[in-house]
Amino acid sequence: MSEAVEALVIGAGPAGLMAAEILSQSGRRVLVVEAMPTPARKFLMAGKSGLNLTKDEPFHAFAQRFILGSGGRLPPHPRGYFDEEESRFGPAEVMAWVRGLGIELFTGSTGRVFPVGMKASPLLRAWLSRLRGGGVELRTRWRWIGGGWRFETPDGPRDIRPRVVVLALGGASWPRLGSDAAWVPWLKDAGVGVAPFRPANVGFRVSWSAPMARHFGTAVKGTALRAGDLSSRGEWVIGRQGIEGGGVYEISAALRDGAAGRVDLAPDLDRAALAARFSRPKGKLSLGNWLRRVLEDPVKVALLLEWGRPLPGDPAGWADLTKGLPLRHEGPMAIETAISSAGGVTWDSVTKAQELRALPDVFVAGEMLDWEAPTGGYLLTACLGSGLHAGRAAAARLASMAAG
Repeated sequence: MSEAVEALVIGAGPAGLMAAEILSQSGRRVLVVEAMPTPARKFLMAGKSGLNLTKDEPFHAFAQRFILGSGGRLPPHPRGYFDEEESRFGPAEVMAWVRGLGIELFTGSTGRVFPVGMKASPLLRAWLSRLRGGGVELRTRWRWIGGGWRFETPDGPRDIRPRVVVLALGGASWPRLGSDAAWVPWLKDAGVGVAPFRPANVGFRVSWSAPMARHFGTAVKGTALRAGDLSSRGEWVIGRQGIEGGGVYEISAALRDGAAGRVDLAPDLDRAALAARFSRPKGKLSLGNWLRRVLEDPVKVALLLEWGRPLPGDPAGWADLTKGLPLRHEGPMAIETAISSAGGVTWDSVTKAQELRALPDVFVAGEMLDWEAPTGGYLLTACLGSGLHAGRAAAARLASMAAG
């Protein structure tokens, strides 16, 4: 049994729902199908930490935080939805769109933007209500199984005959929430280039010595991390399996790709000031107690002793080590635990409109594409923006079909 629709969107995360919204605004019949029992599960999970929607910063600075699959930082704009004024969908547009759903926002001291209620569910409810009002139909527990547009559904196999399709199936992180990358072999078989998935915004494994156990779960504050050309002043956490948290995630792409990591344990002090502190006589103090007097933070002392060996013997050496402590790790944690993923449909496999070159009338959005960005509102903004861009392109294709 097959069913004809004008526009089919596969995946009911932020990218897919935004594409559906844009398509519905053009008066088209839009069907959204989702494999999970409910839509936007990863979006709702993000809401448990407050739902950081975007970063309120100058647009040029915002766009610089994105990295394409080629490994080059975008100079200065990602494809399409960032480089053309009329199709731009950056921080200001995200905030206006959310307010249009009746959700009040506030901006934190670092520029991160959140709903006043610090939850994702009210926003999602308002959005789904607006989509239903616009004629968008959502069907859950519909899993794409390849074979054209065939789906396993609660009522058995079903085939859809769409005029245009937007794929928004996510990457490979958090598979239990729906992003399981099951689509990869089907697109590869169709001639679409897909770069291998790698974890992004991910923690790193560390085999700690026994004395570090007392610090498990402790937040590390007041440090600066750097790897390659990435840096962060954010907090991070010492865990039983390694290190994670916002500060680590900001440099994770470079660490994952082999760059050496360094920790500045005293970023607000220069080497001379630190050397003066380390010149204080040790006397009868143990090494640990002496370092605690100098650094005034037991966690920083623990890290210095854990990662700094062989330890220096003079004040200048201690200052140098404190300003550039090697970040010793054993590789990234599993992609299943990563917040997002790098890899996916390669940019040479799509047109500027995000249409698959190998599959005309099929557009791609969100984390299926090969890009990455840090946490802090960048991921969600780009997923919404790429969904908007794909939706506009699909709507334009339908219009040209009707005119032709």
